[in-house]
Amino acid sequence: MASWRLPWTRLRLRAAPRPLPAPLRRSGSGPAPPRLPGALARSGGFVGGRWVQAAAAFPVLDPASGAELGRVADCGVAEARAAVRAAWEARPGWSAAPAKERSVLLRKWYSLMMENKDDLAKIITAENGKPLKEAEGEILYSASFLEWFAEEARRIYGDIIPPSVKDRRILVLKQPVGVAAIITPWNFPSAMITRKVGAALAAGCTVVVKPAEDTPLSALALAELANQAGIPAGVFNVVPCSQQQTPAVGEALCTDPLVAKISFTGSTATGKILLHHAAGTVKRVSMELGGHAPFIVFDSADVDRAVAGALASKYRNSGQTCVCTNRFLVQKKIHDAFVEKFAKAIERELRVGNGFDEGTTQGPLINEKAVGKVERHISDAVSQGASIVTGGKRHSFGKNFFEPTLLSNVTTNMLCTQEETFGPLAPVIKFDTEAEAVAIANSANVGLAGYFYSQDPAQIWRVAEQLEVGIVGVNEGIMSSVECPFGGVKQSGLGREGSKYGIDEYLEIKYVCFGGL
Repeated sequence: MASWRLPWTRLRLRAAPRPLPAPLRRSGSGPAPPRLPGALARSGGFVGGRWVQAAAAFPVLDPASGAELGRVADCGVAEARAAVRAAWEARPGWSAAPAKERSVLLRKWYSLMMENKDDLAKIITAENGKPLKEAEGEILYSASFLEWFAEEARRIYGDIIPPSVKDRRILVLKQPVGVAAIITPWNFPSAMITRKVGAALAAGCTVVVKPAEDTPLSALALAELANQAGIPAGVFNVVPCSQQQTPAVGEALCTDPLVAKISFTGSTATGKILLHHAAGTVKRVSMELGGHAPFIVFDSADVDRAVAGALASKYRNSGQTCVCTNRFLVQKKIHDAFVEKFAKAIERELRVGNGFDEGTTQGPLINEKAVGKVERHISDAVSQGASIVTGGKRHSFGKNFFEPTLLSNVTTNMLCTQEETFGPLAPVIKFDTEAEAVAIANSANVGLAGYFYSQDPAQIWRVAEQLEVGIVGVNEGIMSSVECPFGGVKQSGLGREGSKYGIDEYLEIKYVCFGGL
């Protein structure tokens, strides 16, 4: 592997300093930030196998306290292009390496994640705010993609097709697309990277990762472990940047002719911008965009089981996941019982607090802008006749904390049923017939996930097939799994991640015809 490390004379980037000590910084007179694991807390970008510094740095904040965790290199267009060049130069060696070699290195990376899972989880909770138990679960989920795609690397099979002419032989090869730009969100700062990168590296692609500005520390910790695992220089690169630099860096990645593939997880609006940029050079694109998940409870449902599923689906990560339920539709016969039991479960099971505090189930929202959106949705709904069953206001714990909220008497005219909230708000709509519920569920222009509870086998088949979403949960509120394809329809995106299908997003099909035989 050492023979194809990059010639660093081509990249004029300043080497980054060693990791900052933890705790990294303290902002003003506010509370001290969480202590970060010193060995994994990096402050530079990672380009071509080296830690590099940019001309400026930007702060990473603890959403629970507002305290500054540290400052990270604010990479710009120049650093992004250098990372692309590093990935491009590493591409021939990585793509030509035997699948077994790529598999072994991915497996080493997985093992290092498992050895460091506690520290990686602490980094997530520090920069994202989610409860430590959830962060620990994310790391296991994140690592599982490296394990899965380490195995899938050896299963990239082509085809031999029977020819129509006897002196020919027809073969189909699968080959890596090339350099992939990976743009990831803040709500799953580790898993959204490995779900994409695991597939890309297994296929033989090299990557440049642009993590969310709110949560770059998890990406840099993954880079540290990838380096320790022996992933060759230039195969895995990370260019963190501030919100101010993000549009320019995103455009640079999407328009660079050396980049063959864009994979993005984030909002539908941003996805459309990136698609526009990528169109100029006709790049392969995968998009996992916004959702507006319906959760339907039919009269035949087991109400207690539906309540448990609703609690898990809605309030995981304080409602900040793309597959979180955004609209509850409950049939009129069981509506009142469901609302009553749901409210009691919220008050009994959910506890708002700092993610590092034992017993916390609801951490902060990522920032005050997110809190403001929840408030707007509640205010709009109440002004149109909705009732607050429980919650409804900011929590006394801090400015980014919000009470888990349940609304009843909700109609489809309200904002909370027309756009994704991305917060701990559960609006409940009463409906009469199955056809009405399906029509409401399918009225959105997005279709990522959908859930429903029923004990009627015929109804289960009908509704599962009729829902216009990419992922359906039947009597189940948590569906994500490494073995299963993740992705949506309509404006929720393009392509699938995870599962045996995920690696296809990073492969080209080549037809080879041997004649004159």
